Amino acid sequence: MRRIAVRIDDVTPGMDKEKFFRFIDLIESYGLNALLGVIPDNRDESSDVAPIRDDKDFSFIRELKDKGYPLAMHGCFHVYTSDKGGLFPLNDYSEFADLKYDEQLKLIKHGKECLKREGLDTDIFMAPAHSFDKTSLKALKKCGFKYVTDGFGIRPYSMGGLVFLPISLLKSLELRVLKNGITTFVVHTGMMEEKDFKEYEELLKCHGEHFCRYEELFEYNAAPRSRFGHYTEYGLAALKHFVGRIM
Repeated sequence: MRRIAVRIDDVTPGMDKEKFFRFIDLIESYGLNALLGVIPDNRDESSDVAPIRDDKDFSFIRELKDKGYPLAMHGCFHVYTSDKGGLFPLNDYSEFADLKYDEQLKLIKHGKECLKREGLDTDIFMAPAHSFDKTSLKALKKCGFKYVTDGFGIRPYSMGGLVFLPISLLKSLELRVLKNGITTFVVHTGMMEEKDFKEYEELLKCHGEHFCRYEELFEYNAAPRSRFGHYTEYGLAALKHFVGRIM
């Protein structure tokens, strides 16, 4: 059976907490949790809706961590610096891809230190816009990261000395696939509308047996990704980006 975990992107003190906790309550009603992609030092105004006085209050994230929610460092500032898609070109912009090693290392170190000060240290990395390059992987390893939540596949795989925890190519496809494996649905709660909540309510009601807690991903042995596998993944990401732009 295909297993499906959930990750929530753009978690920040200034986010729309009403939508966020509505989704949290929904998945918890099915015994699930999610990987929380926390922006360490958010400078992307589009991610914030709350008053500025709440901008540094990470207490609700610490509370969820204590309840068993795993965390990922979601970039550093969540501000895009280049027009490159990197190794996984779902988008043509990036906070990291195409920057020099020292620049990427500085961003990653700063982000990790910010989270550590808040009691939110993690060894999982979540790239804004899913975009990173080989230099990013080198800098992440230097800073003690072990996992990257990205890539396509039916199980975790290793590349560049890191373990990749795959995301889904298409939600509808994952639910039709009979082959065993595991993937991740990507959720941006701040962008959800009523129809999106209803979609997830229906998914969980009809396909709840497929969904799992995020930590189940760590139970899989990560096989090395072949060069052919990487080229296939790159092509699928580029194709999805192309189709998305047309639509």
